[in-house]
Amino acid sequence: MTGFDIAVIGAGPGGYVCAIRAAQLGMKVAVIEKRAVYGGTCLNVGCIPSKALLHASEKFHEAASQFAELGIKTSPPQLDLKAMMAFKDKGVKGNTDGVAYLFKKNKIEAFHGAATIRGAGRVDVRDAKGETRALSAKKIVIATGSQSAALPGLEVDERLIVSSTGALALDRVPEHLVIIGGGVIGLELGSVWRRLGAKVTVIECMAQILPGMDEALVRQFQRSLKRRGFNFMLASKVVGVERLGDQARVLVEGVSGDKRSQLECDAVLLAIGRTPYTSGLGLEEIGVRLDSRGRIDVDVHYQSSVQGVYAIGDVIRGPMLAHKAEDEGMVLAEQLAGQKSHVNYAVIPSIIYTNPEVATVGRPEQSLKQEGVAYKSGSFPFTANGRARVSQGAEGFVRILADAQTDRVLGVHIIGPNASEMIGAAAVLMEFGGAAEDLARTCCAHPTLSEALKEAALAVAGRAVHM
Repeated sequence: MTGFDIAVIGAGPGGYVCAIRAAQLGMKVAVIEKRAVYGGTCLNVGCIPSKALLHASEKFHEAASQFAELGIKTSPPQLDLKAMMAFKDKGVKGNTDGVAYLFKKNKIEAFHGAATIRGAGRVDVRDAKGETRALSAKKIVIATGSQSAALPGLEVDERLIVSSTGALALDRVPEHLVIIGGGVIGLELGSVWRRLGAKVTVIECMAQILPGMDEALVRQFQRSLKRRGFNFMLASKVVGVERLGDQARVLVEGVSGDKRSQLECDAVLLAIGRTPYTSGLGLEEIGVRLDSRGRIDVDVHYQSSVQGVYAIGDVIRGPMLAHKAEDEGMVLAEQLAGQKSHVNYAVIPSIIYTNPEVATVGRPEQSLKQEGVAYKSGSFPFTANGRARVSQGAEGFVRILADAQTDRVLGVHIIGPNASEMIGAAAVLMEFGGAAEDLARTCCAHPTLSEALKEAALAVAGRAVHM
């Protein structure tokens, strides 16, 4: 039996970061990964490949519809989907190879196979040949991530009815793509295929897309997607999908049971969320407690109900975000080394990489209202930002919510160009307990999109200059 200080099950963002940080702190580390390559869902069939296709499809769209306005004359672009998928795959390989290099650099021993925890301090690894190897470790970390949520009665075949994995590898552009679920994954992948020519219909059981996100931002975002050709069926649910050869008929009704309708399409994307991946780990046998949603119940130090067994990332409570898992992995490794680290869950950004981009950090307005928090707000539109106006990006706004008494920033919500990068400045401000006035007094270079952040902060005090 091979002995380690820490054994990490899962080599996604949470697991590989935890392993690397633990190795940096002098621990002997093992990583167990069921895939042949590292990176988990994020690098292989999630964040990274989807961003590659979002980037490529946006360039295709720009060449087709925006170059002429810039004075660039081109023939209509032709799509080579096979080459676009190869571009995506190349990016994925570069990232997964990078993780393998980091493991080697940090002297982390990796084992490929399915892990089963036999008790505190012991993990069995069963490889592809069916051979089992026993590992001993003082600490075991579960970082197995999540999987696409299923819809009862709907069988995913990754050809006609696809999960996010299949939607990243279609071999043709659907004439009509129906997306079940109005969350981040569906809207991002819908954007890819809409830009490439598909008709896209989103079915969402709630009265709005992106439930829980700041409502003013969501209203603007939905209008933007409609202008780009998205169709929405809100407060609606799918009650059945009929297979008709290479086609599908999606049966829809209102959540109250009325307004029955049907849609004919040639691809259905099931994107109703994700569920923790904990099956086959032997958790029930050793007494690891799960909550009502199947997540591992952990304490403030990420330890489960079994001493010496820890969990991070999508398998525990909190947003299912790669960067949240990374922070937890980093903090757990440091805590196990005796350091006093923590994750500030109030300052975790959330981003949608569509066009326009959406980025938020902190509290949405509706939650402040529900809790009776006195606040003030300031907004600034990108139509009044010089850089945005000359860069075909004058759409959306920056909105800042601040405490009415202390002026401390409680939430920042951005829809517009480069929102994914701009939100980082807001996160830094909030991490240090900054006030809107602090941002208002910050000198931003001109002309930049970040000036919209400053103007929104000025607007909190009613003194925005450029509007």
